[in-house]
Amino acid sequence: MTEQLTPEHFLPHINKTFRVPGWPHPLTLQVVDIRRTEAREKENLPRQPFSLIFRGPPDEILPEGLYALWVDDGPSFELYVIPVHTVERDRQNYQASFN
Repeated sequence: MTEQLTPEHFLPHINKTFRVPGWPHPLTLQVVDIRRTEAREKENLPRQPFSLIFRGPPDEILPEGLYALWVDDGPSFELYVIPVHTVERDRQNYQASFN
């Protein structure tokens, strides 16, 4: 995908499974967190900053890095994914941020 990604690209995929080639565990998109900022209007920024939060299994952690994530029966996205501190022991959360 060559166009600039926006929250609208991901909103239809909340609760869908994403797969990373070569990684045995699926990730599930849990949240599309859109940050409303006045600076966007004042500075004419190209998009609203947003973050994606994915959930994966707790036992094996996907290392931080740039990955192609494929939505089951859908498109693929190239995202820089970071494991984040997760208090719940039944999962590991990951974040991809867009400024």
